[in-house]
Amino acid sequence: MRLPRRVPWAHVGELDQVCSWIYADENDIDAKVLAVNRLASWRAITSLPHALESTHALLTAMLQETALQGQGSSSYLSLRQSYATAVIRLVNGLVDPLQLGAYARSINSIAAQLGLPAWLVELRHAATHEDLPSIDVLREAARQAMTWLLHNYFLPTLNPSVPSASQLQRPALRSPSPFLKQYKALAKATARDASLAIKYKHDIARILREVERWIAEAKVAAPVAATAWDDIDSDEGDEGDARERWALERFADALLGKGALVPLSKKKRILSNEPLHPSPFILNIWTPLLAHLQSLHPNLAAVLVTKAVSHLTSEEQITQTTDADVVMLDAEEDKQRRDASYDRCVAGWAKWLVDTYGSKIDDDFEDGDTDLNRADVVSKLVAALGPTRTVSGTREKIAQELLRALSKGHHALETASSLVLSLPTPTSSSTWQEADIQLMHGRLSQLLSLHTGPSAVGTNDATEDVDATPETNTDPASRLPPGWRKLSRDEGWKPSPIGAFVHCVAA
Repeated sequence: MRLPRRVPWAHVGELDQVCSWIYADENDIDAKVLAVNRLASWRAITSLPHALESTHALLTAMLQETALQGQGSSSYLSLRQSYATAVIRLVNGLVDPLQLGAYARSINSIAAQLGLPAWLVELRHAATHEDLPSIDVLREAARQAMTWLLHNYFLPTLNPSVPSASQLQRPALRSPSPFLKQYKALAKATARDASLAIKYKHDIARILREVERWIAEAKVAAPVAATAWDDIDSDEGDEGDARERWALERFADALLGKGALVPLSKKKRILSNEPLHPSPFILNIWTPLLAHLQSLHPNLAAVLVTKAVSHLTSEEQITQTTDADVVMLDAEEDKQRRDASYDRCVAGWAKWLVDTYGSKIDDDFEDGDTDLNRADVVSKLVAALGPTRTVSGTREKIAQELLRALSKGHHALETASSLVLSLPTPTSSSTWQEADIQLMHGRLSQLLSLHTGPSAVGTNDATEDVDATPETNTDPASRLPPGWRKLSRDEGWKPSPIGAFVHCVAA
């Protein structure tokens, strides 16, 4: 769970007021002075988000230009430096937090994902390494930077339900399947002929860099309800990074698809002799990639196992049809849904990941420091296969087999899983059976027998004292259903309104 994030404003109305001071009237210098003073007071209280720091620097430079008007061109050197510094810090503060991972990405590609104008990146490079741009160019850069901050920070922060402009203009995330296919082809060749490992070494390294770049792009494209500089540049690490988990989940979907961890051919999905264990040939292909990514992203194994368990414990979806339209299932999707070999291969990878990257566990469920532990996976399977389970058929049997394999050798886990594995298979029919009806008739007869004694049958006189009949008072317990008895006041019973619970303790 993400911890609360400290903000400098007491309520969002204060941020709205600052936004109106800055953008309501471009020529209102007094309002901009109020905004600069408010931002300065906030900065004295706590550290500002990068967007507000950049806003403060840009506004200060604009006010400095207003104060220098009429003093000659010699005064504009310090103004050009102020503008250039503000633009440089804006671009660096947006791009640097996204330069994570083993391989660096180009600043232009990150800026494109953020929707930042490309020429601001070029201006940042020129102001840092080349001649200082002119005052006209820097003034226009500051104006466009302020517009970008309005549409990508102020408005999304004031109204989180509205997507930012960069999210609307953001290019679609490309699929990782092409370079996974390239990796599979190279790894398969080296697995069959070890002498090709040196030949394809650089090609495989290039694909690994491509995978890291894709994960970095996916982190930027993650639909997380936070701005890029507030969410990624946090102190919570990978465990609290919702963007990285979202990126790993998209990559896990591609890995668990047909043609990746699960071969296209059914014959190649046959597991090894060990229960639910991928074949050695498949492991030789994909182990280097998984080991490389696991070293850089410790959450990958846990995300893959979670995706696999969710697939095995999900009920097959049935397409609904209407009188007007007949919806035809896609042949390949329907084939995959009913493909038991696919489910068994996914279960085999889940067990292998837990055995390889899961934390060590003893009978007291004391887990290690890793993100993936066996007890959590078993708990998910137990919850999904419990009395309220919806999964059935072949997929249920495979999930039960995975539960047995993960619990084997761990006494506490075997005890917990045996309670679920011993449950009877629920009947799929929701209609009443003849035996159920007979049982209900028997219970109804027992209840009716309480009021059908010799004194009650045929009695229509409302004034007749039923309690005076010897048959109704002599042995009331004999007329109760089996397992029931009537309490007396001596046993602590006392009358109370219907619906009120009174805890009575017998004397």
